Amino acid sequence: MSDPWLPSLITETPQAGFELAIKLSRMGVKMTQPSDEIRKKLRVIYEDDADSLIAASQVIAINYQTVAAANNCWR
Repeated sequence: MSDPWLPSLITETPQAGFELAIKLSRMGVKMTQPSDEIRKKLRVIYEDDADSLIAASQVIAINYQTVAAANNCWR
């Protein structure tokens, strides 16, 4: 595995938590398909597909739930 890139799930604000959720989602794709070239080729397929974009949003939402739980929902 590569160098650590995720020191903590703790964030200062809900917006920072959402941004972290997006990063978690993107890193999941990057680790699943490490080739930049192939990811760029695949992006053309899904960037105009509503179902693919909804699925990506669902992954981000799940990651956001994880970050929210780690932050005790920022209470």
